Amino acid sequence: MFGYSMAEIGNIMVMQGFAGLSMFSVLLLMALGLAIIFGQMGVINMAHGEFMTIGAYTTVMLSKLAVAYGFVNYYFIFAIIVAFVLAFAIGYLVEFTLIRHLYKRPLDTLLATWGLSLVMQQIFRSSFGAKEVSAELPEWLLGSFQPTPDIDIPINGVFVMGLAAVVTFGVFLFMFRSQWGLRVRATVQNRVMAGAVGINTKKVDRVTFALGCGIAGVAGAAFTTIASTGPTTGTLYIVDSFMVVVFGGAASLFGTIASAFGIAQAQSILQFFMTSSMGKVATLLTIVGILMMRPEGLFASKVRK
Repeated sequence: MFGYSMAEIGNIMVMQGFAGLSMFSVLLLMALGLAIIFGQMGVINMAHGEFMTIGAYTTVMLSKLAVAYGFVNYYFIFAIIVAFVLAFAIGYLVEFTLIRHLYKRPLDTLLATWGLSLVMQQIFRSSFGAKEVSAELPEWLLGSFQPTPDIDIPINGVFVMGLAAVVTFGVFLFMFRSQWGLRVRATVQNRVMAGAVGINTKKVDRVTFALGCGIAGVAGAAFTTIASTGPTTGTLYIVDSFMVVVFGGAASLFGTIASAFGIAQAQSILQFFMTSSMGKVATLLTIVGILMMRPEGLFASKVRK
């Protein structure tokens, strides 16, 4: 921080803090899907990042159609919906063909989904090429506004934060205010008893896994507003997403939000004053130190044994 005046440091903290909020929004969307799959179902899905990539490529392809047919300003909301539906459908298929055979076998699940992620990356590479591509954003997502002469707030970052807030509220309603969420929580706590009272636990598993994948697809659509997309884009976020879920508490929605915010802000600010890799290392070491004292995470859910 040496060499900066107090006013400059204040502006830097605000700008980097907002950049961290953009990262937080994408990371939160990724972690929400992972929290449902890993936190609620106990499935270690190493291919979760590739479902984010599905959403990103879906948005890129739809943007090309929008440019060709002249409706660039109207396609993006539709692209988010399509990204969710496509990632949901592929997640449903993956659960039916692969994951359902591996429940209660975490190591097998990890290896199988890691192999699936490599296969999906090669499919992306063969279908879209190895180069990164970008979506054509509508005009209403471009530009920025200035709350002060020294601070620029990008409009696309504000939109991504709003999208993250809407999805988070939707997940809350789904998990804690709906009949289906009640079935999910009942299945997680006691699968045998849930089946005995008439809950179709296999269907609950399939839809829950697919929902987590669909939310990752939404994260991919949001990601296209702040960066370009390549075959390995999802792998850049999978470690951070697992870190968010474990650090916040595997089954805690509030913990996921707080953890994503803290990690994104720490990385954004530290990477400005350090190198990118050193910022990540400093953040990781801090998390490891806290988890040594609280291995269950910051906001572990309390359940009756």
